[in-house]
Amino acid sequence: MTKALPATMQAIVITEPGGPEVLQLMDCPVPEPQGEEVLIRVAAAGVNRPEVLQRKGLYPPPPGASDLPGLECAGEIAAVGAEVKTWKPGDKVCALLTGGGYAQYAIADAGSVLPAPEGLSLEEAAALPETVFTVWANVFDDAQLKAGETLLVHGGTSGIGVTAIGLAKAIGAKVVVTCGTKAKCEAAKRLGADAAYLYDEDKWDDAVRESGGADVVLDMAGGDFVPRNLACLNFGGRHVSIAPLRGVEATINIFLIMRNRLRLSGSTMKSRPFAEKARLAADIRDRVWPLIESGAFRPALDKVFPLAEAAEAHKRMESGAHTGKIVLRAP
Repeated sequence: MTKALPATMQAIVITEPGGPEVLQLMDCPVPEPQGEEVLIRVAAAGVNRPEVLQRKGLYPPPPGASDLPGLECAGEIAAVGAEVKTWKPGDKVCALLTGGGYAQYAIADAGSVLPAPEGLSLEEAAALPETVFTVWANVFDDAQLKAGETLLVHGGTSGIGVTAIGLAKAIGAKVVVTCGTKAKCEAAKRLGADAAYLYDEDKWDDAVRESGGADVVLDMAGGDFVPRNLACLNFGGRHVSIAPLRGVEATINIFLIMRNRLRLSGSTMKSRPFAEKARLAADIRDRVWPLIESGAFRPALDKVFPLAEAAEAHKRMESGAHTGKIVLRAP
């Protein structure tokens, strides 16, 4: 028997663009699923850098999406829209969202929902969707990283970084990362990275070239790192941009791209059509979920905060002190 839904829920609201203190716990209406949507009773929600940008007023939600922050969650299906055939109330799931995860209930498109993997807590499952979808879409679906190739990742202990390390190693690739401190470099190597360099001190581009070059770069830096990334790439290398933390402009050597037949691409996840996310979800369920359930890949959690402490979670993310995913636990 389906439980009756409350009329209101607790949710984190961005009261105005600004610092972490603008994240306030408030009572909000429980949303109703329509058409191909499901309503998830949230157990936990992941914290991601795009939500920090949204809080600052720099990354608005797409048209029609919730204005509450939160791009991923895990929990239990509470209700389904009239056109949903694949999920039912009571199913334990995790989901990629267009917004609204920092709440007790959240709406997801049915195609962006995955079963919570066997053997993981819902807090661990909440750490998966945003980073796994992003890494799978860019490193594997787009750049086609293969066993035996080398992946270069900047920000090796970020949520994206630890996911990229884990998935790349699980399929038999080599991984080189850059990090901000020696402690983070050591942490990245404990998580499976084959080599780790300080991005502001080491000549990481020379080191990568001297060790055989990279076949794929997953770049969250942009700016002055782009020409250095391209210089690291082997013939036929692929460069994928997913964030411009060091700047949106770069000066590159076009002849280098031509001579080495390099390919440059980039993407965001939040604005992708639901049909594309559903295709990615199907691939992830077929290819990544078995790696999780076999133990070959596990999410790396940094710290779990109560939902009411979302501001503290954002402070930790912005401090750069975290290694792995920061998660909010819903009440």
